[in-house]
Amino acid sequence: KSCFNRLSNDICTLLLKKLKMDSCSVFCVSGYQQANVIILPKHLANDFEAFCRRNPAPLQLLYRGQSGETSCLPLARHADIRTDISQYCVYEKGRLVKTVSSLQSYTDQPSHQWSSDMVCFYLGCSFGFEGSLKTAGVPVRNVEQGRNVSMYRTAVPCIPSGAFSCPLVVTMRPVPAAMLDAAVEVTSLNPMAHGAPVHIGEPALLGIQDLSRPDYGEQVELQPGDVTVFWACGVTAIEAILSSKPPLAFSHSPGCMFLTDIPDSSSSPLTPEKLEMTIGDDPGQRGIRVLFTQDELLRSCLALSHSFSVAITTGFPTHYMHSPPDETDGPPGAIAMATMLLSLGKQVTMVTDRRALEMNQAIIDEAVETGVLKHAIPLVTFEDSGPDSALHFLCHHGDPTKPRYDHLVAIERSGRAADGNYYNMRGVNIKHLVDPIDNLFIAAKGIPGIITTGIGDGGNELGMGKLKEKVKNLMPNGNLIACDVPADYAITAGVSNWGGYAVACGLYLLHTCPSHQRYLKKGLGEEPTTRQEQLQDCTANLPSVDKEESFLSTLVRFGIRSGKTGHLAMEVDGLTFHPTHSDMITRLLEATQGSTSQNH
Repeated sequence: KSCFNRLSNDICTLLLKKLKMDSCSVFCVSGYQQANVIILPKHLANDFEAFCRRNPAPLQLLYRGQSGETSCLPLARHADIRTDISQYCVYEKGRLVKTVSSLQSYTDQPSHQWSSDMVCFYLGCSFGFEGSLKTAGVPVRNVEQGRNVSMYRTAVPCIPSGAFSCPLVVTMRPVPAAMLDAAVEVTSLNPMAHGAPVHIGEPALLGIQDLSRPDYGEQVELQPGDVTVFWACGVTAIEAILSSKPPLAFSHSPGCMFLTDIPDSSSSPLTPEKLEMTIGDDPGQRGIRVLFTQDELLRSCLALSHSFSVAITTGFPTHYMHSPPDETDGPPGAIAMATMLLSLGKQVTMVTDRRALEMNQAIIDEAVETGVLKHAIPLVTFEDSGPDSALHFLCHHGDPTKPRYDHLVAIERSGRAADGNYYNMRGVNIKHLVDPIDNLFIAAKGIPGIITTGIGDGGNELGMGKLKEKVKNLMPNGNLIACDVPADYAITAGVSNWGGYAVACGLYLLHTCPSHQRYLKKGLGEEPTTRQEQLQDCTANLPSVDKEESFLSTLVRFGIRSGKTGHLAMEVDGLTFHPTHSDMITRLLEATQGSTSQNH
């Protein structure tokens, strides 16, 4: 590999012709990084380095040379940047004027001297992970088709710095839908080669209108079942040259890379699967496992991570003979989710029944006083006063293009059955105690941009309509009590609170996952200097045994009872806080923080 890398340009060209390959095709050298190269006047070097630091996914800086330096010992021995790339682009005042096979004519002297006014930058390249994709069994369509990878200029602006500002450029590789997880995992292990994708799916969301017309490279055909997957691309640096208009600059020609001696890097991936399996425990023997649907927790957490404004509702007045009629399952999970969402910068609103507004406001105030919540959460009610009530509640001025919330979450919230009534697990109709918050979930289906999640443990909760056939066939009283209103994601747990805790933990995992953070930000923006810095804020907002015990005691003081037994005691669904619920919280924290520590 080292010998090949240092062959003279003439010999390289002959070899490429013999192999009937274009001179800008790429040899995928498994296990080694390739690099994009940008060469700029030294008066722009500091600005460009800062531009790279602010946009690390497309411009992963591997090495900045000294003024006039033609070698790069940290990346490759015996390198000469003037001749080690098969084709270079030459720019004058922001215009591509020609391509050349050598830069020697631009040096002051032929023998290893380079103009003292020029500085070389070596940037990560996605070709570095194609070998890993193939090893993992993920087809690399551009290689299969003998084409350069497709590269597109997007409508996503990079974060500017000094003289440099430009749109993000991405590569697109078609990936079979069944192999998306593998593609993300494999590439996330190689941050020096742009890491995980910055977008999956609809190209128009990036501003790409026509896949058949890439701005750089060649069109790569999708095969049946393929999904478009986009990675940040170092060709972004070429866009930076075009926009900053330096008097003279050079780059590699897109697809003609500099081959380094650096092996691929790796780390351990995070997974929320253990959380999902843990909350499926059924100590109350309600048979909830039959309703389990894999990856609903993950999908909901991913959607919540992308959200800006979340409305959470809870409240199941199963104890219709008591005042208040509510149960201890639901509010703790709702507060746990709200706490984590707030720590991630989301707007959170709680939606409650009018009959419970005053009590729930007092509970929130006490949660702030005891430190369970850092500050109060807005608490609102919904009243069905006409056919457009839900639309006006969900959207500013009733305009479906201006949603007020982008995610609705119901946890242990009474769900409307097919006959329009609301039933507890015993089949008792409690409709007179429930406001029609279900209408919000129904209306959300017709409003682009609003996603819904339901969390339940019996099938009669809001959102469980997604599973209603299972509920009817497999749960006690299922034909009567099954909720008829679906959510986009239906999370089931042995106790609904556990589902709320798992959502909070899942959001934490995503927040501390470099691949996901890269995806959220499209790889733009400066990264925290250390993992610990990234975790510091979020860790304190995870559920804990102390916080959950404190909040449960608040509910009990307000007269709220255990769901299954009706006991006014430190229990939820007939299960005492110690050891059942405290052990579950401990297990979830161990799974969460254990997964994170593997990636430090």
